[in-house]
Amino acid sequence: MSKAEVDLLQGSLDVLILKTLSWGPKHGYAVVRWIQQVTGDALVVEEGSLYPALHRLERKEWIASEWGVSENNRRAKFYSLTPAGRQQLRAQTANWQRFAEAVSRVLTFVPEAA
Repeated sequence: MSKAEVDLLQGSLDVLILKTLSWGPKHGYAVVRWIQQVTGDALVVEEGSLYPALHRLERKEWIASEWGVSENNRRAKFYSLTPAGRQQLRAQTANWQRFAEAVSRVLTFVPEAA
């Protein structure tokens, strides 16, 4: 992954996590796996980035956590989206869509011949 891709991921990790949890509670490894699968392995979230982001989102009360048992019968912390997190996801999704449209306009712009 290039430096630009890493910077983009760090800037978008919160919204990626919120979107992942919008489909239901998941433990950390399941969050990483879902993002990787949905993006066709284009985005790989490292544990060193994931867990600080999960803790940050929990402090903001956008997600909540509780202990449970994973599909491998191991104790794991499961994260779920709160109502405030769902509202934040809607706002960030709208911002990302505006950003993506603006970048697309720049990348596809063809100046008129003089």
